Amino acid sequence: MGRMSDQPARWTRATVYPDMWVDPDDDPRDRDGVGPDGELATLLEFLTDYRTTLRMKCEGLDAEQLARRSVPPSTMSLLGLVRHLAEVERDWRNWISDADPLPKLYGARDADFDGAVAEQAVVDAAYADLEREQATTDAALAAHSDLGERLGKDGTSVRELLVHRIEEYARHCGHADLLRECVDGRVGQ
Repeated sequence: MGRMSDQPARWTRATVYPDMWVDPDDDPRDRDGVGPDGELATLLEFLTDYRTTLRMKCEGLDAEQLARRSVPPSTMSLLGLVRHLAEVERDWRNWISDADPLPKLYGARDADFDGAVAEQAVVDAAYADLEREQATTDAALAAHSDLGERLGKDGTSVRELLVHRIEEYARHCGHADLLRECVDGRVGQ
C-alpha cells in the first residue's frame, strides 16, 4: 500500500465553491429557471444529468488512467464503468421486450470490467457502445410515455425502469468520484 505522499494531491477546477467539480457557470447540468414539469420530464432530466456526470468524471484522462483499477481485488475502473453501463443499457431492453434476450456486448460475466484495458481503441469503442446503447434504449422507451405501463415478460413498469436506470447511474457516479480521485486527485460533486 502506498504512503500518503504517493497519493495525488486533491484538487478541483472550481473556484467559486471548492467542493464542486466545476464552477456553476461551467456546469452543463446547471440550468437556469425552474425544473421540468411532470414526472416523466423530471426522471429524464435526472437520468441525463447522471449520464453527464459520468462523462465529466472521465474527461481529460488518457487510456491508462481510465483503465486504472481501484483497490484489489476489485476490477473496477472508470473505463470499466463506461463499458458496464453500456452493457446494462442493453440489458434493460431485455426487460421491456418479449423477444429473446440480446447477446451480451462483452461476453461472459464481468467481461465489461475485465476487458477494460489501457488501449485507446478499447476506450473509443466503449464510448461508442455506451452512446449507441443509451440511444437505442431511450428510443425503445420513448414509445411508452405512460409511466404505469407494464412491459416485457415480467411486466416491469416504465416508471420502475426509469428509476432503476437513474439509480444505476447514480450509484456508479459515486464509484466514479472515488476512482477519479485515486487517479489524479480531482474531487467535487
